[in-house]
Amino acid sequence: MSTRITLKVAALTGMFAATTAAHAQSSMSVNAAPPPPPAKVASMPARAASDMQAVLDQLPRLGAKPIETLTPVKARIQPSAADAAMAVMHAKRMSTAPDPAVVTMDMPYGADPMQFARIYKPAGASGGKLIPVIVYYHGGGWVIADVNTYDATPRLMSKQLNAIVVSVEYRHAPEAKFPAQHDDASAAYRWVLQNALSWGGDLNRLALAGESAGGNLAVATAIYARDNHLAMPVHILSVYPIANSSMTLPSRTDSFNAKPLNTPMLKWFGYYYSKSPTDMMDPRLNLVAADLHGLPATTIINAQIDPLRSDGETLAVAMRGAGDTVEQRTFPGVTHEFFGMGKVVRGASDAEMFGIGNLKAAFDRIR
Repeated sequence: MSTRITLKVAALTGMFAATTAAHAQSSMSVNAAPPPPPAKVASMPARAASDMQAVLDQLPRLGAKPIETLTPVKARIQPSAADAAMAVMHAKRMSTAPDPAVVTMDMPYGADPMQFARIYKPAGASGGKLIPVIVYYHGGGWVIADVNTYDATPRLMSKQLNAIVVSVEYRHAPEAKFPAQHDDASAAYRWVLQNALSWGGDLNRLALAGESAGGNLAVATAIYARDNHLAMPVHILSVYPIANSSMTLPSRTDSFNAKPLNTPMLKWFGYYYSKSPTDMMDPRLNLVAADLHGLPATTIINAQIDPLRSDGETLAVAMRGAGDTVEQRTFPGVTHEFFGMGKVVRGASDAEMFGIGNLKAAFDRIR
């Protein structure tokens, strides 16, 4: 595992060094000290299931430090939850090689080095019958992580759904602050609409998906498509989305000390991606206050042990209030970042099959 993580550090350092140079005009240096985390509360999060805990136990063994105590540059090279899951797979003598049933290629959708997409396609797909298309946005609080960190979900969706999955990379904060990430998400969506047919994609069976910050982008991009009279997705899969700017939600307290995401980290991310506190109330971030009418059927997946759990739950209520069809499910015994860990965490496998099953049903209704 140490060799793989060393290679990851080198790759990420190089990628973000290029981005830092391209955005040197940013008013917030990536080396600026983060704000001190707030005092811890007494309550402890719920107990994780044993297979989930086995993944969490790997993080300190891999040398991970609390993100909220680091600068963005240092946070970006920390071992991730995906690394921890791979460590468990390695210990179980399971293969960690990418599934060869899916092939990938990277293509730019904009001029910035970070504006590219990784296109996943079933290895057996060829010209002829068109296949579904999913535009996917990764997580990381708009500050850390990339398409490499979030490889598991788009690869799984491509294989299970026999679909083209377009995993969108976008500019990161603080080099590019809000709303740069939302602008990139919508630009990538337009680009997919213009190009998917040439990849063998069926735009009549188009969906949006994302995790965490990307779960927010999936919903926000559907709103953008509606407001700009673009082709609408047939379904949204939003996994533990950032959706509610209130810091008094129940999960902010009961999962204050959760891992790998805790409540102080939410403030750390907000400090770096927003220009001012008023940004946090923008409906693109505070989705519960957005105009949510006329959106496609949506699946929202949450983890029990996650300060963002209440975001997804309150978003589901708001969307239903706007007349949308929403199925929201909170999975017990699992934490933020569990989605994509189905090979080693039973709750993750259940959630993946739930989300993928709803996407499949949406695609099947178009046939």
